[in-house]
Parts: sequence; structure tokens; C-alpha cells
Amino acid sequence: MPTPILLLNAGSSSIKYQVIDADSEEVLASGLIERIGLDEGVLTHKRADGEWIAHEDYSNHTLALQAMVAMFHEHGPSLDDVVAVGHRTVHGGDKLTETMLIDDAVVNTLEVLSPLAPLHNPPGIAGIRGAQKALPDVPHVAIFDTAFFSSLPPEAYTYAINAEVAEQYAIRRYGFHGTSHNYVSHKAAEYLGKPYEEVTQIVCHLGNGASISAIKNGVAVDTSMGLTPLEGLVMGTRSGDIDPGIIAYLHREAGLSTDAIDTLLNKKSGMAGLCGKSDMRDVEAAMVAGDEAATTAWGVYCRRIAGYIGRYIAILGGVDCVTFTAGVGENSVAVRRDVLSGLAPLGLVYDAERNALRSREPRPISTDDSPVTVLVIPTNEELQMAREVKAVIVG
Repeated sequence: MPTPILLLNAGSSSIKYQVIDADSEEVLASGLIERIGLDEGVLTHKRADGEWIAHEDYSNHTLALQAMVAMFHEHGPSLDDVVAVGHRTVHGGDKLTETMLIDDAVVNTLEVLSPLAPLHNPPGIAGIRGAQKALPDVPHVAIFDTAFFSSLPPEAYTYAINAEVAEQYAIRRYGFHGTSHNYVSHKAAEYLGKPYEEVTQIVCHLGNGASISAIKNGVAVDTSMGLTPLEGLVMGTRSGDIDPGIIAYLHREAGLSTDAIDTLLNKKSGMAGLCGKSDMRDVEAAMVAGDEAATTAWGVYCRRIAGYIGRYIAILGGVDCVTFTAGVGENSVAVRRDVLSGLAPLGLVYDAERNALRSREPRPISTDDSPVTVLVIPTNEELQMAREVKAVIVG
């Protein structure tokens, strides 16, 4: 008998959803609600046998989710058989460190943690409350982006600032994209034919947001994102690592408020800030056409990734594999080429022909005699979420 699970990923003005049969792992339906709280909202609902689009104003997440339920009622599949609703939740802090059933205490903790993720937790909470109203008779489960990194040792999660201040304001490295890192690292071990607990590896999740993780014998020991998703790699619109003195300098010399600096670093920096383009496909096209700013931005982007790989190889004392995943990591031949071009001395010897191949299956892009296996593995965060929800409700 099918055991469908509804998975929700709520943003500030959008909700992505998917229904997956937890037993067969088949996707039964998927969709996207856009422009929540804005004029001219759009709901796109997809099944294998068709696609339906509705145009309506959705003033809040509750109304948007009610419209989603109506779409399921009209076009299927039926939500009557759904056994649980899983919610992607960005920041669980150091209190919510595993996938769990949502109750009032969990929601209250998420509200307390909202200052740590002001762009992500509030819409996530709105999505939870809206879904609980729309589907009140099934269990709701939270899957935390930060949970996979709850195993970080103190030397990895501690910032070298005043310890009392750090403790008072819960300032530490939390890490994000954990669901993707979890899924891909398990797939990498499976590809290598080794038990997960015997594989030491690095996973490069390169999308518009990007992060790298270091995993030693199945345990995450470091990651590039920190207190917030702003730290680490250069991203589409986020700066990644910068000298923290820049923040005080901009406040003092440019008169920018903390909110303005936050917006600058999160939404107007990264590749967009360097060359005016946040999509790496556009950056590559501009670079090939001779655009100097795009060429510099590309170099900054790839250099940062290569530097983190080298750092983590040193921390881990060597690795079995390095894996590229997510939109850029899976699809950009040129990014992988330029990241790997200088890493042969560290054991990563890539094969240009293999790197140029495209596939939706896990595949190697290193030479047969490369000391470190380099892989490309498509991520599947929704499937990982479904598996974790199933584990909670079935036991």
C-alpha cells in the first residue's frame, strides 16, 4: 500500500512542494506556489500525466496552502492517503539537532532561533502553521538543514571571539545544506562500495547558495557555512568569507546601517556584486566573450572552492573522494575543470573527457589512477527528507 509523504519548502514568497511515496520512492506530484503576499500569485501543479497552472492572489502562506490542497483535490493525487507532512526547516540551532515531530515546543524554539536565520525561519514557521491548518489530521515533521552538522567538534564550531559573548548570543558555526550533504555523502559511499562509516570525504554543494563539508568516517567534522548561510564560498549573491573588519568600516566610513550592510552582503555581493550576474552560466558566457569583470569573478569563485578543498584534505588527513553536487556542481563542466586544475598534487587528478560527459547518474570524473576519486552526484534533498520523515513516523 502506498505511503505518500507531502514535503514542503516554504520561502518568504514561495512554497515548493512534492509528494513522494516513501516505500517506492516515486514522485507522485510536485509544484510551486509563487508570489505569496504579492499581486498575481501563481500555483503550478505537476503530475506525470499533466501540468496545471492557477493564477490567484495569495496574501499569506495559509491561503496559499489551502489553494494547494484544492489543486490536489481537483487534479490529484488525493491527499487523503498522506501519512505525514515534512517541512524543510533551515535553522534548528543547537537545540533541534535531529528530524522530529513538530509540536508547540518545536515551533516556539524556531521562533527563538529566528534572529539566527531571519530570512529563512519566519517563512518556515508560517509554512508549518499554514500546513497544520490545511492538513490537521496528519503528523508534521521538521527536517533541519543544520542537523547533519550537529556532530562538529568544538574546534570546528567555535569562533575565536569573547567566549561569554559567544555563549550569550549562541554564536557558533551551525552549517547548512545538511540534507543535501547527507544524501550525497551516502550516495558517494554507495558508489565506492564501502560502508558509510569507513569513507572520509568532501562534498561540494554548489548552487546559487554553496557550501562544502568535511566528513570523516561518516561524521561531519567541518563545513564552510557558519552562524548563517553567508559564510564560506562565493555564491550567487552572497559574499562568503570576508574580512569582518569590512562591516565596521562600511558603517563608519560609508554610513551604512547594519540592515543595509546585511542586504549588501546577502543580496548584492557574490557573483552579482562582482560582475552583475548571479547565474554561473551567464558568468561563463561573459567570461568567454572577454568580459574582464566576469573573468575575475570566475577566478575568485573557483579559487575559493579549491582553497576549501585543500584545507579540508589537510584537516581530514587525506580523503577517499571529493564529490560535486547541486546545480553548478552537477552541470558546470568549466567550474569543475577550473577548481580541479591545480589540485593534482593533492591527489585529485581529473579526466577532461569524463568531466565533459553529462548524466543524471553518479559518475567519476577522475582518472582511473587518481589517488582520490572525484565524483559528480545529483542531489535529491526531497528524497532524503522523505526517508527521514518515514524513519520518524515508522520508527
